Amino acid sequence: MALPTLSTRWSSRSRTLEKQMVRRREQEARWRQQWETHSQYFREQSVRSSKQAQWSSRQSFHQSMTAYHRSILQEEKQRSLEERRERLRILLQEERDKLEAELRELHPNRTAQSGQLIQKAEELRLAREERRKKLAQELLRERWKRNDPALRQTESMLHQDHVTHHWQVQEQERKQQLEAAQEEKKRFENEYERTRREALQRIKEEEERRKAEARRRAEELQHQMEELKLREEEASRLKKEQEALLSQRWEVEKLEEERKKQEEWRKKYELGCFLGRQYRTQLKRRAQQVQEELEMDQQILAALLEAEQEDQRLASAQRERAVADAAWMKRVIEEQLQLEHEREAEFDILYREDAQRVWERREAEWEKERRARERLMQEVLLGRRQQLEQKMQENRRAQEESLRRREELIQELEREKQERQLEREHEERQKTARKQEIDAQVLNVFRRKAEGGGETARTGHQSVARHPMQHSNPRATREWELANPLRHPATLRCTSKHCASTAVRRLVGT
Repeated sequence: MALPTLSTRWSSRSRTLEKQMVRRREQEARWRQQWETHSQYFREQSVRSSKQAQWSSRQSFHQSMTAYHRSILQEEKQRSLEERRERLRILLQEERDKLEAELRELHPNRTAQSGQLIQKAEELRLAREERRKKLAQELLRERWKRNDPALRQTESMLHQDHVTHHWQVQEQERKQQLEAAQEEKKRFENEYERTRREALQRIKEEEERRKAEARRRAEELQHQMEELKLREEEASRLKKEQEALLSQRWEVEKLEEERKKQEEWRKKYELGCFLGRQYRTQLKRRAQQVQEELEMDQQILAALLEAEQEDQRLASAQRERAVADAAWMKRVIEEQLQLEHEREAEFDILYREDAQRVWERREAEWEKERRARERLMQEVLLGRRQQLEQKMQENRRAQEESLRRREELIQELEREKQERQLEREHEERQKTARKQEIDAQVLNVFRRKAEGGGETARTGHQSVARHPMQHSNPRATREWELANPLRHPATLRCTSKHCASTAVRRLVGT
């Protein structure tokens, strides 16, 4: 019950405003949630792209290679330290074993031990004197060598022959190393080229397969879109057809209602005419009434025939029978209408007694004909109604089937969209894996080049160890550098750097 001071419209308006505000808040919340989702996605993509650019940059590559070389050098230092420690451990163990053997050989007798100590001291003194004599002789011999010109010249010639021989050996070793390095480089380039061709072939085949799959899916998607469009057109057509059927059923019901009204009017009119007892006038009026009823039935049947002729798409046996029944009924009504016109012409020449007899006889005939006509009209209208109901059921089933097929097509399109999203993610993972594989190949190339550079550097250090500079002969050193330009350490470092940069450019280009 509403309060006398408050209006019910105000409460309904307040509830409407509250609902609108709730809907607005929900819509704003959905928008904010969608905006946050999109912004989060773009932030993640930005961070991911920046990280990928940073990881794939040349600076990151150089940092990785520097850390890798630093770790290799640290491992080599650790390994050499362990080797030195092991050698020292072995030497200490040998010395400890010797000392233990000497201690075991000592006799526990004190007198014998003192005699042995005296003897050992004498032996040590004699050995020291012997070493001093040998050192004095060596010093005298060295002084004699330095002061004798012929001996110095002979020693210089021997040293020059020795250096020349070593230069020849180093030249042969250098040629062999260059040939081996060229063969290794050629083998590595061939292997790299073969791997690159295979990778390009695989990428090309994968690209062709992906394009063919994309074309096939595009065709399927186009076909599904066309089928969905046809289903929508069919649904629209079925809806219009259902509206037309409902309109036809309404017209049939309207015709039946008009016939019922006409029948009631006829009964009332018969009652009024029966009270008047004017047979001839009644016969004429009754004949006109029957003619009007026949004309009305003729109009109904003409409308039914016109509706049947307009709907010729479903050619079934039931429809043909309905059309045939309606046409036959129309012919019968036309014949009865013609007969009533003839009977109306005969009424003018009848007397009262004859008119009464004719009235009774004609009334019985009219009643019989009316009942037959009523039965036939009921059958025709019932057939038309059943036909409309059947059409409406078929239309309803067709709409349900079209709706079900449309939902299936929409689900297929959603699945296709999800599959394409999964394929794009798979392609991204493949690109990442391919990039990692290329990075691994670059690291492998640099590792090989680093190992080759280490061997070359060690060879260069050995050559420097055999370099004539250690003999303090600048002219011989200059001649050696001119004869062996590739053995110089700076040249070796430049060559290894050039090879590494060339390999990097090739891989990056690929």
